[in-house]
Amino acid sequence: MHTKSPNRLLSVAVILWLTTCSSLQLTAQVKLKKAVFIIADGIPSDVIEKLNLENLAAIRKVGGYSRSYVGGQKNSFSQTPTISAVGYNTVLTGTWVNKHNVWDNDIAAPNYNYYTIFRYLKQQYPAKRTAIFSSWEDNRTKLVGDNMAATGSYPIDYTFDGLEKDTIRYPHDGNSAYMSAIDESVAMEAARVIKEQGPDLSWVYLEYTDDMGHKFGDGPEFYHAIEQADRRIGYVWKAVQQRMQQNKEDWMIVITTDHGRDSITGKNHGGQSDRERASWIFTNLRPLNEQFHAPRTSAADIMPSIARFMGISLPRPNAMEVDGTPFIGKLSFVDALATVDEKKLAISWKPLQQTGNVKLWLSSTNNFKTGSKDHYLPAGEASLKTGRIVAGLTGKKPGWYKWVLEGSYNRANGWIEIK
Repeated sequence: MHTKSPNRLLSVAVILWLTTCSSLQLTAQVKLKKAVFIIADGIPSDVIEKLNLENLAAIRKVGGYSRSYVGGQKNSFSQTPTISAVGYNTVLTGTWVNKHNVWDNDIAAPNYNYYTIFRYLKQQYPAKRTAIFSSWEDNRTKLVGDNMAATGSYPIDYTFDGLEKDTIRYPHDGNSAYMSAIDESVAMEAARVIKEQGPDLSWVYLEYTDDMGHKFGDGPEFYHAIEQADRRIGYVWKAVQQRMQQNKEDWMIVITTDHGRDSITGKNHGGQSDRERASWIFTNLRPLNEQFHAPRTSAADIMPSIARFMGISLPRPNAMEVDGTPFIGKLSFVDALATVDEKKLAISWKPLQQTGNVKLWLSSTNNFKTGSKDHYLPAGEASLKTGRIVAGLTGKKPGWYKWVLEGSYNRANGWIEIK
């Protein structure tokens, strides 16, 4: 009978021990990914850039800042009103109004087939915890669809909202000082919960800046409200820093706005003027890719960026519909642009890789909006570095078509009309 020598047994044991230690070390090095995004309402980019905002500056120093835009593609199928709830839902879903269907603050009929980042997270990671901190209850109940069957019956685990209804603690006054007090409570509670419990995904909404914009327009009152918002953002940023230091977690913080203001008085919004569309994004992440540069960065980029950071995989049919592009990680291309005539569809782009191909897909259906599947057909393939692909349209029936350009690391999509 053959027996193993003691030296050989010892060698096997040492190898097993080293392998186990290496595995444990790698496991220990994998940090939990967590994210919080903050929407400070109604601040155009020119104002955010002119003020001395200490906490936003600190976040920019760690990560980056970019001018951004809201409002979809002007004069196109995706043109989107520069209105609050409309902008929130673009941040949440990564889509413009032609898809998510929130046209104003009434939030009459959101199309829940276009998932929010909260639903994507809960669908893939049911045990992860979510939180919403907001003066406005509709953000949770109507936009996110907290625990609604139409949104997958996924609950928000921690909620702190609806404070506008508490007129005893926050007595309403003509100068909206009560809203400033509400924002203070919202920010302080968000900081406390993040510090103590560390939800995996949180949304913090600050409203007071928009109230002052509507009431006073451009001027000291509006600017002071923005400085207060910066201080409140600092509460959350400090809590995130403490979590990263004490709990060895990897956190993403993103701060943005939902719309700008008119250029005449600074009191109004809703239209498509440059200043009403002028948004911005701050984040602590670095490195930031080519997408994180004006004029291409948009509110729709935030959802896919959070998803990529947190390791959330979007189902392919959903990913084909997302209008935003992640501003972190590798990209195949940016700036995809489609032009069409009666005979051909031409799409150009700026390549960011020198190898690989892109594929073009076309669909004559838009069944996704009703919860069904679209039938995409291949319309061509080209080398990524050429920056252009042309598809013949001869024989196609008149009507609207959806196109998707697909590279190894990202996609772009749009609609075209064949007449």
